[in-house]
Amino acid sequence: MIIPNPDPQVLQSKMSLPKKEWILEIELNGKMKFEHLMNVIYNQLGICHRVLSANVEYVEGCSFGSVQLYINVDSEDFDQLQFYLDKNKLLNTTVEYVCRKYS
Repeated sequence: MIIPNPDPQVLQSKMSLPKKEWILEIELNGKMKFEHLMNVIYNQLGICHRVLSANVEYVEGCSFGSVQLYINVDSEDFDQLQFYLDKNKLLNTTVEYVCRKYS
């Protein structure tokens, strides 16, 4: 699937939005494969993420378990991700990740 390059004005507005760091835990309930979910988050929603932990079992081609992701997104992208997860009935919880910075 080819995704068109975004308009430069859209990029400028997105660059000005503040980003937050989140740890997102998603419960896989067999309705979506783990690999498909990771593909959608990265390729379709454009959200870079790191898998912190994954406990996934496959039963007859269905994924069950949980996965924890580290994401750094603005509020607009986060809302899109939440909408996608809710639409696909994937239970999820988020915790804002705050890291102390020493000077």
